[in-house]
Amino acid sequence: MGVPISACVMTFNEEQNIRRCLESLTWCDEIIVLDSFSTDNTVPICREYTARVHQHEWLGYISQRNLVKDMATHDWVLFLDADEEVSPQLREALIKRFENRPKGCVGFEFPRLVFYLGKWIRHGTWYPDYKIRLFLKEMGRSGGVEPHDTVQLDGPSIRLREPIWHYTYKDVADHVNTMNRFSSISAQTMHDCGRHFRWMDLLFRPAWRFFKGFVFRNGWLDGWRGFMIDLINAFGVAMKYIKLRELDWQARQRQE
Repeated sequence: MGVPISACVMTFNEEQNIRRCLESLTWCDEIIVLDSFSTDNTVPICREYTARVHQHEWLGYISQRNLVKDMATHDWVLFLDADEEVSPQLREALIKRFENRPKGCVGFEFPRLVFYLGKWIRHGTWYPDYKIRLFLKEMGRSGGVEPHDTVQLDGPSIRLREPIWHYTYKDVADHVNTMNRFSSISAQTMHDCGRHFRWMDLLFRPAWRFFKGFVFRNGWLDGWRGFMIDLINAFGVAMKYIKLRELDWQARQRQE
């Protein structure tokens, strides 16, 4: 028997990452995988670690996360992405603090440390990037705005210093492709909520995103990697508003 925690992981074609992820969760009493019909070896690898492998069509980051949470049989749930790993330091800290948590605590949050192009990124908007990932099932839920889900708690949480390790992008092309995909999701979400394109957003928000990370959050201390990160992230912001402009135009075309 492991620690009475249900570890919940969502997957889709993650054969390159999932074994590392699941290995870091073997201390949990239960591992649940919710797969979106992977076409690679993700599912067979997952079944080496748990019998609780389920498949369901993709509902979006928020709904999919809440769906896998509802499958948990323990009172406490740990969310982990397929490209993440519970570091040994965090594992030990969680076991210790979980067993001695103060009365009334309903969650734990910890930083994510990103491995990018051969180096750990310790500055900019990527770090410390605290996330609530371990929480009392009945006191938390996934919320936020697609594609950026967050855990919303009905109670206090404890912040730990030990990190999740995040292997977010395999190369620059993967980073750019992800920003392109996320910008489409974000633009559609804004459009569906009735938000419209403004030139001020396109002109100033990408620049602010770059300077916020590279200058104000000391991204420059990560060298050329920090520059690339903030430049590509600013590109993603610009694409989001350009795509929102396109959606506005398409909506007017349908009305004419």
